[in-house]
Amino acid sequence: MPELEIHHETEERRDPLGQRVGVLAAILAVVLAIVSIASHRTHTSSIMHKSTANDAWSHYQAARVKYHNLELGENLLAVLGANGAAADAMRADYAAQKQKYDGQARQIQGDAEKQDGLAESDEDRALRYDVGEGLLEIGLVLSSLYFISKKKMFPVMGIIAGVAGCAIAITGLML
Repeated sequence: MPELEIHHETEERRDPLGQRVGVLAAILAVVLAIVSIASHRTHTSSIMHKSTANDAWSHYQAARVKYHNLELGENLLAVLGANGAAADAMRADYAAQKQKYDGQARQIQGDAEKQDGLAESDEDRALRYDVGEGLLEIGLVLSSLYFISKKKMFPVMGIIAGVAGCAIAITGLML
């Protein structure tokens, strides 16, 4: 019956650089996870702000349609030559409503523009997180190539890509 031979790593065969590269890969993986979560959350925030902005623009459009309907009513009164107390009361009512809808439209427009700005800012941040995420992934893969090739250049390139990824992702926090 053949014996099962179990190989143990001895002190002579130990790879200290491999252990450091393993720790490097683990650190890159953790940072990658953090940046990925930040990226996903920022994309979600951008979608929410854009949705709110779209709702506000629809509300703005509705207020402007109401305003233009009132203008149409005024124009019809003018074209038909309506005079008298009833026509004057209608004109006064139209003027008050136009003022109300004009004020509402301005406020809604300001809110919509603010939400559009927030969405755009989120997208700028998310882009930086995405680029940082990509570089961290490249750094992780390059570092892992050490275990196949035993060449020191791969962890060095992995560190460079990882540092660049971290730096770019950090700039997303500053926006």
